[in-house]
Amino acid sequence: MALFEIALATMMAQAPAMASAHVAQDALLEGRNHAAIEQIESNSELDADDPARLINLGIARARTGDYDAARALFQAVIAHKERVELETAEGDWVDSRRLARKAISMLDRGEFERYFALSLR
Repeated sequence: MALFEIALATMMAQAPAMASAHVAQDALLEGRNHAAIEQIESNSELDADDPARLINLGIARARTGDYDAARALFQAVIAHKERVELETAEGDWVDSRRLARKAISMLDRGEFERYFALSLR
């Protein structure tokens, strides 16, 4: 389980420190995925196509079992007109498209399904 959580934490994109609540970083790190979805979707300050928003919303959707919506969100990041460097929960700066491709790979390997099953307990 620890390696799986590390992989997820690596992908959680955050905006600059003062805006981290806007992309629900805390809720995601605490496993409060429904709260993260609500926080992200209700935030009118974020552009609908903001890569950090899309990635974090995709992670939360995948963790709640909505894999099709998650895939669509990750694909939107890959198709985004701009490449953006995002800071991960570990403090690394990573290209948004690379994070999205990693998330899709995790979907393809069923890694979010495992997390979803654990969240149902």
